[in-house]
Amino acid sequence: MKSCLIVDDSKVVRMVARKILEALDFEIGEAADGEEALSACRNSMPTVVLLDWNMPVKSGIEFLRELRAMQGVEQPKVVFCTTENDIAHIQEALEAGADEYIMKPFDSEIIESKLVQVGVL
Repeated sequence: MKSCLIVDDSKVVRMVARKILEALDFEIGEAADGEEALSACRNSMPTVVLLDWNMPVKSGIEFLRELRAMQGVEQPKVVFCTTENDIAHIQEALEAGADEYIMKPFDSEIIESKLVQVGVL
């Protein structure tokens, strides 16, 4: 089964994303910051990561750089999902290894289309 790790410090955002992704038949994991997300990935690498930028403890971009540096693991697709919508942030995310970028707020159509674009649907 496909799995998605939702990484966001907002419980509401995680809940909304969970509902959308469960309807698309994903098994869901959640993390409230980049450090929790790294731990979750070490335990079981997801198919895709839906990733916020601004979080306490470890930001999304810090998490992404550490994730991409992991050796000997199958890398998940990473879709940033954030309010950071300027070109500099988008470029930084893509250079760090993000596969796609979604602006908040999002809906099921946006999530589904991005997952199709990255090849997990």
